[in-house]
Amino acid sequence: MVSGQGVETQNLAYQNSGHQFLRDGAAVELANGSVNGFDSVSPNQQLLPLTAQVNSEGHLEIGGCDVVDLVQQFGSPLYILDEDTLRAACRQYRQAFERYYPGAAQVLYASKAWSCLAVCAIVAREGLGVDVVSGGEIFTTLEAGVDPQGIYFHGNNKSRDELQFAIESGCKIVVDNWHELKLLVGLAGEKRDGVHPISILIRLTPGIECHTHEYIRTGHLDSKFGFDPNQLDDVFTSVSQQPGLACIGLHAHIGSQIFELQPHNDLGSVMVQWLCKATQYGLPIKELNIGGGLGIRYTESDDPPSIDEWVRVVAESVRVACEEQQIPLPKLLCEPGRSLIGPACVTAYTIGSRKVVPDIRTYLTVDGGMSDNPRPITYQSLYRAVVANRMNAPMTELVAIAGKHCESGDILIKEASLPITEPGDILVVMATGAYNYSMSSNYNRVPRPAAVLVKEGDANIILQRETYQDLVRQDRLPERLK
Repeated sequence: MVSGQGVETQNLAYQNSGHQFLRDGAAVELANGSVNGFDSVSPNQQLLPLTAQVNSEGHLEIGGCDVVDLVQQFGSPLYILDEDTLRAACRQYRQAFERYYPGAAQVLYASKAWSCLAVCAIVAREGLGVDVVSGGEIFTTLEAGVDPQGIYFHGNNKSRDELQFAIESGCKIVVDNWHELKLLVGLAGEKRDGVHPISILIRLTPGIECHTHEYIRTGHLDSKFGFDPNQLDDVFTSVSQQPGLACIGLHAHIGSQIFELQPHNDLGSVMVQWLCKATQYGLPIKELNIGGGLGIRYTESDDPPSIDEWVRVVAESVRVACEEQQIPLPKLLCEPGRSLIGPACVTAYTIGSRKVVPDIRTYLTVDGGMSDNPRPITYQSLYRAVVANRMNAPMTELVAIAGKHCESGDILIKEASLPITEPGDILVVMATGAYNYSMSSNYNRVPRPAAVLVKEGDANIILQRETYQDLVRQDRLPERLK
């Protein structure tokens, strides 16, 4: 069984009898049909999407679609995104803020986790705004029909053209450094409409560290992001003297894939202190953006807080701090990415070759790898997998799942407990919605996979599979080489 409580590796995944999927200690029979109670199940605490079940053929189904059939129809590798799981996560964030925060609140989707038209459209229809970090993400979000007033532009080295695009589109800009502030002052002076100043938030580094991979810690002082706390007075003074800029908020972010709640509790208090200081400079601060960072469950031993728990902590910390300072509640924003999209997607591969190294390891090779999921080779990230067409088979061997790329480090999973497999079987890697497609590449000139959105037995392509022709579309051959 796949456990919700973290058990020994040899007891993992699906057992022969029952195929139970434990959620919060309560067994749900996958073979019985659709999983009920989405509102009470936090998607970030699950290994598989909420609609996952085993059908009568012993195949894995997601969103009412047989994964084996999906691969036959759309090919592999294939990203399979479960719409119900994504929507459930969006609603849980929104509803938790309604429960725990007496003031106004806005959830933003951190689109760097996976930016495409369909994902942006879904989160917008669930009432979320969008956090973007490039001109390309701004363009994608606008094309998806998102209200620009709900788009917040981040980044530590925004170009002048990107800033101009954001301003003309009506997005809010999260200012990261002095260089950017200078660019914005110049752009404000060039605005034809001198009546409406540019809406900005100031990003500050809170000096709060948490236990996560060093590459995804952004709140500690040694970070490329944000103004240092010792620059507060200088920043607030400078911004207050710019009539073309309206500083409406403050922003901070302490990292990603975080399981601890205390750092987020500390962050709320720190940000309210900053807000109080900003008002001394006459800045019209109305918003506090406390970032995101809630972790998800990639393996059985992972035990992240629920969405509800995370929101309760951050909302309470800001509320209490404001009461202590006797100030009105600001609009409270957060920007989850991974915890929204990560658990909603799996990646299906077709198994190919097998190599047995006696007394050392058995390698199973799939038709993808580091080009569609660079996280294992980049962050040493851990994943779990099942065989979609052998869900009733006993887990009898421990293998390494190797990618097809010409790199020894292209190993998706070093130790995967699986049934005996054959070439052509369908391997499914769980929780691949965040930073998989968005960080994918054409390494070895491998085309990027397709992605399908599944819901109630219906599957729709949301990203076309790249072709060989796509790989050379931007190539140019000088005349002398023809």
